[in-house]
Amino acid sequence: MIQKLLGAGLGKAVDNVLGRFFEDKDKAAEAAQELRMAMLEHEQTAQQVARDVVVAEAKSEHWITSAWRPITMLVFVVIVANNYIIAPYVDMFFDAGLRLSIPDQMWSLLQIGLGGYIGGRSAEKVMKEYNKNKPG
Repeated sequence: MIQKLLGAGLGKAVDNVLGRFFEDKDKAAEAAQELRMAMLEHEQTAQQVARDVVVAEAKSEHWITSAWRPITMLVFVVIVANNYIIAPYVDMFFDAGLRLSIPDQMWSLLQIGLGGYIGGRSAEKVMKEYNKNKPG
């Protein structure tokens, strides 16, 4: 998430704001880099907390606690498969109208579910590389 924001103009805004407070451009660039790294570290911490919640749920002794996320994602997969794979073929032969309505909130939840995993993995890789190359 932070990487997207930094790539989408936030990095330039950080440079512009810090440039107003530092006369030395090298100091401003150094401060901007430190701010970016602090933001990435914060993002990593947030991702670790989210991961810990998912792991705790998965290890739960109560089946509903450990299964609700996979069940939710499977329901989404079934709805998407129905609307974009099954229903079009059935409609070619029988005007069955099997498509299910998909609320915008469902798409948002699906994007967050998938995006959270992908963003978390990206932040994890960036921080691993940063820590490997970290001076001192």
